[in-house]
Amino acid sequence: MSKTYKAAITEAMKEAMDTKSNSLIIGQGVTDFKGIFDTIKGFNKKYPNRIIETPLAEDSVAGICIGASLNGAYPINTHIRADFGLLIFNQLINLAAKYKYMFGGLFEIPSMYRMIIGRSWGQGAQHSQSLQSLMAHIPGLVVVMPSDPKSIIESYRYAVQEHKGPIVMLEHRLLYELSFEDDDSELSHPIFGSKLEKKGSDITIIATSVMVLESKRAAFHLEKNGISVELINLHSISHPDKEMICKSIEKTGRMLVVDTSWPEYGVAAEMNRIINEYNPSAIKAPTKSMGMVSTPCPTAKALEDMYYPDVHDICKTVNKMVNGDNSLIDLPKKESM
Repeated sequence: MSKTYKAAITEAMKEAMDTKSNSLIIGQGVTDFKGIFDTIKGFNKKYPNRIIETPLAEDSVAGICIGASLNGAYPINTHIRADFGLLIFNQLINLAAKYKYMFGGLFEIPSMYRMIIGRSWGQGAQHSQSLQSLMAHIPGLVVVMPSDPKSIIESYRYAVQEHKGPIVMLEHRLLYELSFEDDDSELSHPIFGSKLEKKGSDITIIATSVMVLESKRAAFHLEKNGISVELINLHSISHPDKEMICKSIEKTGRMLVVDTSWPEYGVAAEMNRIINEYNPSAIKAPTKSMGMVSTPCPTAKALEDMYYPDVHDICKTVNKMVNGDNSLIDLPKKESM
């Protein structure tokens, strides 16, 4: 049995609406016939009083969500592009993230903010940004980037049923149509933590979101060329498993961070901070970071393919880190997504 990423989101949203009568989905396009890329298609008919369409007023709508949460509802505020989430930062950062602290724990804001990273097919500078580092920087916010259906279902369930604060779920559009083998086993990592995807001995790759898949493909290819990769799925950007990361680097001595965003001042920088503060002697070679080129995303497809790292770039970088410049391996071709 297999399940697509978007089917898992639909399942998670349906469970949230069915098991929690105070849940509501609110945002632009939530009643559109496309149903946020088919993830909540038909929900407006099934839950007519709890699917709320909104105008272009993101900051005000986020304020409505905070008020709804304070009055016992569980709002799921959906943004069809993560970039549009920038418009709610006043409410999300200044209020939702801080409410519990400002009022001595008397008030909490359980709520979810779904934001979709719209990479590929000519999305350009303002519709393709991956902004997790901006939000993970804020105490009081939990930021999760699920990379497979199981993580979606388990994380969303915990967020809705158990978590008492605001949580940002960043879903990558490139994952939506991909099918994954169904896994009925227990989740092997904390809901808000990291996951050891693969054990290895030569190098540790720490990856986020869709780059977990690219790193898995790279690890498989590198294994055939004699390089053993240990892969950590960061999963919760705001709550990385520091012990897992340090133990892995202590074993391999090398670290490559592959993120969906820019390396500067981001996830890659944070991973380097963790290893340098908690276990600096573990590093036996200079660390490397991979992410978007440090410019706004180009709209032209040919340039966009150069802008993002892929399995080819990961294999090339790992080979250089492990074998040096003079050792060549069979590299996979650069791909167009």
